[in-house]
Amino acid sequence: PCRSVLTVACEQTEVLLFDPISSKHIKTLSEAHEDCVNNIRFLDNRLFATCSDDTTIALWDLRKLNTKVCTLHGHTSWVKNIEYDTNTRLLVTSGFDGNVIIWDTNRCTEDGCPHKKFFHTRFLMRMRLTPDCSKMLISTSSGYLLILHDLDLNKSLEVGSYPILRARRTTSSSDITSSGSSGPRAVGSPCHQNDSGPLSEKQLSRSSQREGASPRNSLEVLTPEVPGERDRGNCITSLQLHPKGWATLLRCSSNTDDQEWTCVYEFQEGDPVRPVSPRCSLRLTHCIEEANVGRGYIKELCFSPDGRMISSPHGFGIRLLGFDAHCSELVDCLPKEASPLKEIRSLYSHNDVVLTTKFSPTHCQIASGCLSGRVSLYQPKF
Repeated sequence: PCRSVLTVACEQTEVLLFDPISSKHIKTLSEAHEDCVNNIRFLDNRLFATCSDDTTIALWDLRKLNTKVCTLHGHTSWVKNIEYDTNTRLLVTSGFDGNVIIWDTNRCTEDGCPHKKFFHTRFLMRMRLTPDCSKMLISTSSGYLLILHDLDLNKSLEVGSYPILRARRTTSSSDITSSGSSGPRAVGSPCHQNDSGPLSEKQLSRSSQREGASPRNSLEVLTPEVPGERDRGNCITSLQLHPKGWATLLRCSSNTDDQEWTCVYEFQEGDPVRPVSPRCSLRLTHCIEEANVGRGYIKELCFSPDGRMISSPHGFGIRLLGFDAHCSELVDCLPKEASPLKEIRSLYSHNDVVLTTKFSPTHCQIASGCLSGRVSLYQPKF
């Protein structure tokens, strides 16, 4: 968080540490895990967590990198995501076993720390908390986006214990202002109710009838609108949140070809425009088609610290994208209909497909990493 260290998660068990100012290599944790390292998350300026395909999470202290603080066991498949609630000091992880697990870092020992399964869904890809930790978003490889509203991490969600607020396709502005009388299209939920299949349309209808004041951990199930993809399945591979909590950023890939899209959806709050149907929480505002390079690999994109720009892997480089040509705030340039993101700058320095990119939290600096292992640092000038 203080920008003193750049950490890099690698295939083949390694974690690399660099000084982002001098680009000097600080240390290599050569056996950080027993399989590929997927994600790194700082809890504060000293403590950070790593997760791996070896099904574990490890806690590390920058002051003593020769040994792990502890190893956390609880997942049964590849662990792909780490989030942290600074208010409760609870660590939140998700993996390809479909589980979201809560870890109580207040009570860590060398043997680990207490944990519980918070939520489960099929086809889980990514999980994120909004900056104020009031919502949890979960993306799936089957194209669904799940939102848990009024989040309470202390309450474990067993099967059927969470009310379904609504389930529908996200809307564009033209959908919201249309005069049609039909209500939202119900879709099957990917959440487990039993092993026979997803929630039925009748179950969703009954759940919607119970909607009143939003209870804690209310679940909303969406199929995000993707340009030109209405009749084709999509996999939501990357999921990020605007630093001010105004929007979510998705990277979607088609299940039928190499087409990929980067899409921005604003959060909609308040009463619905049409009282006959509940308001969908997300609306597509901006999008852009991405390069069809590196099929099968996930490309992780990100917002800048002020939320005015997006850094997106694009072939053998990255593109800096804005909501308009002047890098305005999202709230100052919301379009009436979904509009293209504007390309501000393209940066190319790799000889292989770029898989990840990250802004410095404090300086005008960007890092990117490619499939062959090269890490590049940029200080773009505008």
